Amino acid sequence: MKFTEEHLWLRIEEGEDEISVGITSFAAAELGEAKFVELPEEGDVVSADDPVVVIEGSEDAVDILAPLDGEIVEVNTRLIDAPEVITDDPQGDAWLFKMTLDDPSDYDALMEEATYQKFIR
Repeated sequence: MKFTEEHLWLRIEEGEDEISVGITSFAAAELGEAKFVELPEEGDVVSADDPVVVIEGSEDAVDILAPLDGEIVEVNTRLIDAPEVITDDPQGDAWLFKMTLDDPSDYDALMEEATYQKFIR
């Protein structure tokens, strides 16, 4: 699992050519109870820092930016009817979307968990 400064986690799924993307536990705590989520469309081609997801929480609404260049291949539609999962299990069942990467080596440049933990302290 890798992390971004924008408090996203990225995980390569075993046996798959795509990565899952979600918000970190730190980001979920800052957001408060998730009340609404707007997800991208499957097939959307995104560039790093493009807005792709909107999450409204009890404390704030945030735009989630694409962490890397690629294509959205799956979205977690469960979150539309149950956005509270984002708060309850942000680094598990609450993945937001899966994407393929234009350049898979970009994943390697992201933060390891220990580096991310230092970053948020």
